[in-house]
Amino acid sequence: MSDALTPQVATRLDAGLAELDIVVDVDQRERLLRLVGLLHKWNRAYNLTAIRSPEEMVARHLLDSAAVLPFVSRAPLLDVGAGPGLPGLVLAILEPALGVTLLDSNGKKVRFQRQAVMELGLDNVTPVQARVEAFDAPPGGFAQVISRAFASLADFTSLTEHLVAIDGRWLAMKGPAVDDELADLDPGMTIRERHALTVPFTAGERALLIIERTDSNPGRH
Repeated sequence: MSDALTPQVATRLDAGLAELDIVVDVDQRERLLRLVGLLHKWNRAYNLTAIRSPEEMVARHLLDSAAVLPFVSRAPLLDVGAGPGLPGLVLAILEPALGVTLLDSNGKKVRFQRQAVMELGLDNVTPVQARVEAFDAPPGGFAQVISRAFASLADFTSLTEHLVAIDGRWLAMKGPAVDDELADLDPGMTIRERHALTVPFTAGERALLIIERTDSNPGRH
C-alpha cells in the first residue's frame, strides 16, 4: 500500500464516513484508501488535482463525492467531466450495483481512471475519453448524469441533453456561487430538488441540485 496512507488518512476516512452515516465493508474501505494512494502517487507526475495532501484528498475528493450517495439511484450513471474519476469512482465503490461511465476529454486523467479501475477491480466502471459533444449515449440515454466541476448549470444541461433519458435527471454538485447560475438555466429545465451537503473536514457550503426537464414529470409541479 502507498506510503502516503498514514494512520491519519485512514482515521479521517473512517470518521468522515461515520459522520455521513455511510457503512462500508472491509473491501470497500480498502478500495477507498487505495484510491487515495493512487491519486497521490499519480498526482506527483501528472498533476491530476491541486490537492496535494492525502488527508485533504480524503476530505475534498472522497468524502465530497460520498456525500451525494443518498441521492443517487442504482440506474446507470454518467459522470461528465469526471477528471480523475470523481465522484464516479467513489460512488461505484460505495454502490457495487451501480454502473458508472466516466467521461472526460483529458487523456492523462482518463489513463488514471483506467489504471484505478484495473487496480481496484471495479467491473462496474467504464472510463471513456471523449468530448461530451461527441459522445453517444446508449439507446434511451442515461437515467442520471452527474457533474462535480464540469460547467455552469446552463452549460451542464445543454451540453449533455442528448445523453439524458427523457425522464432522466441531472445531478449538479455545486458550491455557494450556484445561485448566480440559476437565472441562466433554460426554461425547459426545472430544479426538482436542492440539498445542502455537509462534507466532513471541509469548510464552505456545498449543494446538490437535481434538475429535470420541465415537462418530463408534470405531476410533480
